[in-house]
Amino acid sequence: GAGKSHIISAIAHKIHNQTGKRVLCLAPSAELVTQNRAKYIASGHKASMFSASAGGKELRHPVVFGSPLTVKNCISRFKDGYAMVVIDEAHGITPTVRSIIDAMRAGNPNLRVCGLTATPYRLGSGYIFRQWPDDTINHDDTTRDPYFVKCVYRITAPELIEQGFLTPPMVGKAGAVGYETAAMTASKLGKFASADVDRAYHGHGRKTGAIVADVVAQSSDRRGVMFFAATVQHGKEVMASLPPSLSAIITAKTPTGERRAILGQFLAQKLKYLVNVSVLTTGFDAPHVDCIAILRKTESIGLLQQIIGRGLRLHPQKENCLILDYTSNIEEHCPDGDLFAPEVKAGRGGGDGEGLTCVCPECSFENQFTVNPDYFDHEKDDAGY
Repeated sequence: GAGKSHIISAIAHKIHNQTGKRVLCLAPSAELVTQNRAKYIASGHKASMFSASAGGKELRHPVVFGSPLTVKNCISRFKDGYAMVVIDEAHGITPTVRSIIDAMRAGNPNLRVCGLTATPYRLGSGYIFRQWPDDTINHDDTTRDPYFVKCVYRITAPELIEQGFLTPPMVGKAGAVGYETAAMTASKLGKFASADVDRAYHGHGRKTGAIVADVVAQSSDRRGVMFFAATVQHGKEVMASLPPSLSAIITAKTPTGERRAILGQFLAQKLKYLVNVSVLTTGFDAPHVDCIAILRKTESIGLLQQIIGRGLRLHPQKENCLILDYTSNIEEHCPDGDLFAPEVKAGRGGGDGEGLTCVCPECSFENQFTVNPDYFDHEKDDAGY
């Protein structure tokens, strides 16, 4: 919402002009690759796309926007002539991205690496950098083995709101009903036990119905409402209490054509309520959204911030964004009530989700998992099987 795509464009253009060398800009999804390249082209310059999932693989122009897996599969074409790698959504840096940088550094030890993100921390390992702009240090209680040495520049959400670049959030009272999630505990990978998920969300028809009714009542004067559900089953239960003609659901299994059609209707405000299950948390841009209903618990501070961020885009008919949390997310992650000052802590190691990169066959997103030692040496396909 603060114009990260424009910043990427400006950095890439400046470094190319200074060095005469090429610049590679990586993003984790086809949508973000396409979006970032479009912003660069809008600045009046040409750029190449190297992303199989986005539909293009060419290197005619000196600034290249690519997907990590596509670049890795053709890494020999990127080993020479590059001055910088720019990483969008740098909090999600993967073993694939690291391997690309390592291979490119072999040809150019002075390769610059720049990451951008709205949420510079990871579940389990804390901040992704060691040093703040004022040279203070993140110690081991707030970061563990960070990839980046220094945060060279930072602007906060309150500053962006004050300057008029973001919409202010307004935390509302989530009615008298809510899910019992305080006792839920996550594994080292941030996953909740299926028994806890069942107990908290599934089969609570009356409770879910009452929660949805509360959201509908509180958002009666709102333009666009996004529901964040815990599972597909939970999402369907939410849908059952919404007006069918004004509502739709998107999950990882929603076919691409159907997903595109649903998002088009939502962006055109022909749909008011959009229920999603783990697919519209990062980079999705629907400026008219002015109500976020959080119906799932997450151990990830970054994910919570990304969810809230879906409602902070500017829109001419929007004064604020109503945030309704029907779990214990805000009270646990932001105990002082400040949505933009969450408590960031680093774990003790062994569970940062790295070791195996699995590419989702539906959306090409790269997921990281630790590997059971019994299976570490087995052959695996791109999806981890």
